[in-house]
Amino acid sequence: MILLRDLTYGRSGEPLVEGASLQLHPGWKIGLIGANGCGKSSFFALLRGELHQESGDLELPASWVMAHVGQDTPALPDAALEFVLDGDVELREVERDIAAAEAAHDGERIGLLHGRYAEIDGYASRAKAASLLAGLGFSDTDFARPVAEFSGGWRVRLNLARALMCRSDLLLLDEPTNHLDLDAVLWLEGWLKRYPGTLLLISHDRDFLDAVTGHILHFEQQKLKLYTGNYSTFERTRAEHLALQQAMYEKQQREMAHLRTYIDRFRAQATKARQAQSRIKALARMEEVAAAHVDTPFSFAFREPVAMPDTLLELRDASVGYSDTPLISGINFMLRPGERIALLGPNGAGKSTLVKLLAGVLPPLTGIRREGKGLTIGYFAQHQLEALRPEESPLQHMMRLDPQTREQEHRNYLGGFDFRGDMVTSPCKAFSGGEKSRLALALLIWQRPNLLLLDEPTNHLDLEMREALTLALQETDAAVVLVSHDRHLLRTTADTLYLVADQGCKVFEGDLDDYANWLAESRQAVTTPDAAKAQRKETRAAEEKSRQEKLAQRRPLVKEVEKLEKQLAGWQDEKTQLDTRLTDPALYTNPDRALLEGLLKRQAELTNDIETAEMRWLEIHELLEE
Repeated sequence: MILLRDLTYGRSGEPLVEGASLQLHPGWKIGLIGANGCGKSSFFALLRGELHQESGDLELPASWVMAHVGQDTPALPDAALEFVLDGDVELREVERDIAAAEAAHDGERIGLLHGRYAEIDGYASRAKAASLLAGLGFSDTDFARPVAEFSGGWRVRLNLARALMCRSDLLLLDEPTNHLDLDAVLWLEGWLKRYPGTLLLISHDRDFLDAVTGHILHFEQQKLKLYTGNYSTFERTRAEHLALQQAMYEKQQREMAHLRTYIDRFRAQATKARQAQSRIKALARMEEVAAAHVDTPFSFAFREPVAMPDTLLELRDASVGYSDTPLISGINFMLRPGERIALLGPNGAGKSTLVKLLAGVLPPLTGIRREGKGLTIGYFAQHQLEALRPEESPLQHMMRLDPQTREQEHRNYLGGFDFRGDMVTSPCKAFSGGEKSRLALALLIWQRPNLLLLDEPTNHLDLEMREALTLALQETDAAVVLVSHDRHLLRTTADTLYLVADQGCKVFEGDLDDYANWLAESRQAVTTPDAAKAQRKETRAAEEKSRQEKLAQRRPLVKEVEKLEKQLAGWQDEKTQLDTRLTDPALYTNPDRALLEGLLKRQAELTNDIETAEMRWLEIHELLEE
């Protein structure tokens, strides 16, 4: 086991953790969470022997093999598959020893080495390495490509595959889902569930933590506290503790009241029904876990757009690609205010390319791209951080963006993104990836966009900032198109899922669990024989037919909901006016009995009609969710 006894460590004379004592048992999968700079990565350095404690003891079994993801990958000429195989050090040593024994014609040693090679599954090692690469999104043609040819994000994946290749007893992973798309995240999640060793995982992806971990190690106020259960369990447990604090309670109540006001105001409007539903779900969840985020340093909301045209952006029979070669064809989009769309699809299918088309960065190869009058696009690209000016501070970025606004107002706004004190005026070149992402988001939000195009906006963001972004996206009236590997963000933000695959883009009738199943079937179809492929094709056709039948059943329900919402809006307006009239004292001074009875009768009818319609509205939504 890993044993900590009164452990204290720090960096540059600043203590990070003091007096920590706990035990981490073999086979545990532990998520490390805490604010940026609290000492999580330094704890990994301590385990690797790159950092030494100031006092206390840290013990782990001497026989354990430890694996971790390298921070840098030099531009090596080695093939990607060979680079990954190098992650199994003993495998490579045995291979070299076999070559030396064969050169020396030492038959006895050759036999012993081949026996050991079989024991460590050396004969299956290339298949294992190829499986790791495929799971992380590499194609068969990539296996032989030199490492030097891959971009930085793909080299991160190579480093991850190399760490997974190691037959380790202890695996250290620091933000492994950064630079991965949703497909690779789902694959990695499954792989880690099957990993037999001890796992220490730093991640800001709550769904990933929930699926993989069984314990949470929380870094807070220079202390370590171990919780049993996944991240959601930790969040609830911590919420119960924080619920005793009056400040937390008041903040939680304010947030809940804000959501309730929105729900009460818009639940009966057809254009706002989906947003109201998402807030009902958010409210149910907030009652349980919001307390765990009472001490968040982030507090911001999207500014109200200047204009909100009925149709923000339209794509009609459009295609997009590179060098006159379409990657996606037959695209039909009509984006209106309040729409929330998430793009799903395999790696390389063209999700980011489609977002570039929507943003106007790429022109359509064919078809029409039409912007609404007053369209203001807020585009967060995967490489948005590169657009920041390294020598300028957050305040200078804001003053350059909007020189007319007072400096203090900019400072107050940046404070909502946790840029406070000297940090407001410090050059951003020294910022971490998370801090740069927060600044890029702050600049985007200030421009008051009515269409948000967000391509992996949560890369480098910690859990608290992701939670703040989720709440802000739920409350904005702007349309949102989102590409993300963060399933919590997708579930709580998106109302409609689009699948980008097979050179097309269409509505995906299902949820994220259905998409995970679709991915698994797609992967299996690639490796199955032709007969099995044909059978699977028939199965998919039957499933598609079933989905279409369910869709046909949904349509009349959706129409009924729209009709009910229009009726409710009219009845509620009429009842409000009627209630106001019945409170007028003049009506009772010289009462017209027939008029008064008619008004009271109409009030009762409206009350009954509204109650019946609302009950039916809820019944239909339950049926639609099923």
